[in-house]
Amino acid sequence: MIDQLEASLNFSQQALSLRHERQKVLASNIANADTPGYKARDMDFGAELARATRQGGAGAGGGLSLARTDGGHMAGQGMPSPRGELLYRVPDQPSLDGNTVDMDRERTAFADNSVRYQASLTLLNSRIQGLKKAMQPE
Repeated sequence: MIDQLEASLNFSQQALSLRHERQKVLASNIANADTPGYKARDMDFGAELARATRQGGAGAGGGLSLARTDGGHMAGQGMPSPRGELLYRVPDQPSLDGNTVDMDRERTAFADNSVRYQASLTLLNSRIQGLKKAMQPE
């Protein structure tokens, strides 16, 4: 039963982890908007999520291993960082100093990713609350 519960929440865990990583990448782009020669980066969220789910979850992805101090503990691993699969953005209008950060695009992507992260958290929370209600006696 625990395996089924873990499998049902695995997709949400992976989606939230990837949204978090993308938020860090977008924040880095915004922070380096005035850095000469900085190349804006981003990830293809859909492709990364498909890759993570295809690999069968966090365990197969080479993430950080969690220590098990008892045989009854569930095995767990963190999500691997998608930093190796980051893509460079093609600028609409390149700047003279070689910086490819478009602040309007970065702010829009940052806000969109934030809203999607919050929506994912809300959905996951309601799912967990439903599971808790189903497990409690009446």
